[in-house]
Amino acid sequence: MLVLLPPSEGKAASGRGAPLKPEGLSLPGLAEARATVLDELVELCAADEDKAREVLGLSEGLRGEIGKNAELRTAGARPAGEIYTGVLYDALDLASLDAAAKKRAARSLLVFSGLWGAVRVTDRIPSYRCSMGVKLPGLGALGPYWKAPMAEVLPEAAGDGLVLDLRSAAYAAAWKPKGEPAERTAGVRVLHAPTRKVVSHFNKATKGRIVRALLQSGAAPAGPAELVDVLRELGYTVEVEEPAKPGRAWSLDVLVDEIH
Repeated sequence: MLVLLPPSEGKAASGRGAPLKPEGLSLPGLAEARATVLDELVELCAADEDKAREVLGLSEGLRGEIGKNAELRTAGARPAGEIYTGVLYDALDLASLDAAAKKRAARSLLVFSGLWGAVRVTDRIPSYRCSMGVKLPGLGALGPYWKAPMAEVLPEAAGDGLVLDLRSAAYAAAWKPKGEPAERTAGVRVLHAPTRKVVSHFNKATKGRIVRALLQSGAAPAGPAELVDVLRELGYTVEVEEPAKPGRAWSLDVLVDEIH
């Protein structure tokens, strides 16, 4: 099982660990693309704070993030699972998982990123600010930029098992499974059952709890149909939209009564 996650906008401090070693990151096929984004981001933030703030879409109160980006090569690095914070990651709570569930998380969780493309939760990265919606002056919009490198690397990473897609739209655009891998892919929405609406905070928290429950259960669904069975066994109410044509992903709606 491969679980595709969005990053969090908020991130923990880098800390005092050893600095980034790009060659140590997972998915080495993305190394060249990562280096190109990193070079431009660092140069932009080191050269002109005002321009960098405009490009990154930061408020005046977040100006400090620009200095953080300028020092990405020398800042301390920590596992990505510790760097990413926010609602989904608080609910997932990787640190409190037992040893077996942590091993499953290391194998199956893949976090998408405007800067890194995608990383495992065990990859050591510094704290940064660069969303997939950013348009860098030289490279252009990062969503389209990442499509070609991702198309080269992600099919192999997906293997021959289930792909559980929990990404937001901006990050989902960077790689969309096609053909046979798409048939093993399930996209999930979380809906407030009484209103049939997506509530952002609630949506993220529930997705974090779903991933946590799957990791703790040790379940290994082979495809979307098996995933539906597992989620129902875990107590979730799931509605299914099977693909109308071959080569398309499944769509699952998880219905929850209480917003928390």
